[in-house]
This record gives sequence, C-alpha cells and structure tokens, in this order.
Amino acid sequence: MSRPVDIGSLKVGQHLVIDGKPYRIVSYEKSKPGKHGSAKARIVAINIFDGSKKSIVSPVDARTEIPIIDKRSAQVVSISGDSLQLMDLETYEIFYSSMPDDLDVRKKVEQGVEVEYWSVLGQMKIIRVKGAN
Repeated sequence: MSRPVDIGSLKVGQHLVIDGKPYRIVSYEKSKPGKHGSAKARIVAINIFDGSKKSIVSPVDARTEIPIIDKRSAQVVSISGDSLQLMDLETYEIFYSSMPDDLDVRKKVEQGVEVEYWSVLGQMKIIRVKGAN
C-alpha cells in the first residue's frame, strides 16, 4: 500500500516508491526554475530490501508514491538454516522469513527472542532484535 505526495515535499530520510519498490532517500537537491522550465528535484535513494541505489530527476510539482510501512513485532519460534519461523505478537499468525542480511542483527537472532519487522509493499524485512544489547 502507498499514498501519493508531491515530489517537492519529500525530505532526506523519507521513503518513496520507485519502479514498484520501496526506497529510502539519501540525497535530495532542488534546482531553481529556469526561463523555459519548472524547478527540478534530483533524488538519490537506496532500496530498503537489497541496498541497490537509484537516482531520479523529476519536476517538483510531479506526484509520486510513498510506501506505507507496517512496523510490527514478532517472536522467533524456530530457526532452520537461513529460514526463520516467526509468530506475530498481535495477531499470533505464524509465517516464515529469511535470516536478516545485517550481520549485527543476524548474530542476535535466537529462538525465543523478540524482533521488529517491517512489512512494505508485500515484502518483509527484520530490522532489529528487541531488548538485545
């Protein structure tokens, strides 16, 4: 799910949808309007799932989509190789996920720990382990 916004209202750190995938903005520059054209925005963004970088240039009055990020908590029920079985702590739904790519988070994932995960545009990513130091 996503919602529409003007490109001119975006800021660094926000998320946006490019080619149907969620990205986090790391660089945002606006140019002034010229004699024959409108102001342009140059945006550099990084995919929140695979880390790929994209760059777009667009008029500031154009519309784009912002993904709706569902931040939830789950408990790790079991670990089998690179696959995790998780149980959502609100709905008690059990689902599978892959092990997180971040090595710091990967080291803390154990059976029985609580994790925070993001559900964005039909994909899921484990962000952090809760309560671990």
